[in-house]
Amino acid sequence: MKKMTPIAATLLSSALISASAMAGINGFYHTTRADAHYSEYPENAAHAMKTSAVMKKDIVDTAISAGSFNTLVAAVKEAGLVDVLKGDGPFTVFAPTDEAFAKIPEETLNALLADKEALTRVLTYHVVAGKVMAADVVKLASAETVQGQSISIDTSNGVKVDNANVVGTDIETSNGVIHVIDSVILPR
Repeated sequence: MKKMTPIAATLLSSALISASAMAGINGFYHTTRADAHYSEYPENAAHAMKTSAVMKKDIVDTAISAGSFNTLVAAVKEAGLVDVLKGDGPFTVFAPTDEAFAKIPEETLNALLADKEALTRVLTYHVVAGKVMAADVVKLASAETVQGQSISIDTSNGVKVDNANVVGTDIETSNGVIHVIDSVILPR
């Protein structure tokens, strides 16, 4: 086995730190002994970096890991959409936070959760086919949802999707991207 030069070890170390930082931002962590012993086992460090890139979570698991989409995840489960949103995609999800769902009166939310057909219409209205990053969203006036209707996009004062403010963008997943919104949007 060849010894790694000090410069190569420094570059590999920087790459591992960058990969680990990006992994943390995107909600997943994968560490191996190679993180600590890259100079002794460079092939393990390379494997760790490749594995980290492959281990990105899907939309559902990313939402679960975030901890601020519990109501959305419960609704997705209730509507039977988990397998779809864990599928290949790609999908763009405008994801309302728990605080967004809290704006809905409790009896209205409970009624929606009890009506699978209505719940599915509302949830699929938050999903656009394809991976639409924030830089592309701001170029659009509207986008067709999986539900069939289009959401309006307004960039005149921040970014709004229908009546919801986009408060977080470009949370990349293995099968698409999540943009965080502060209100639940409803089909017309």
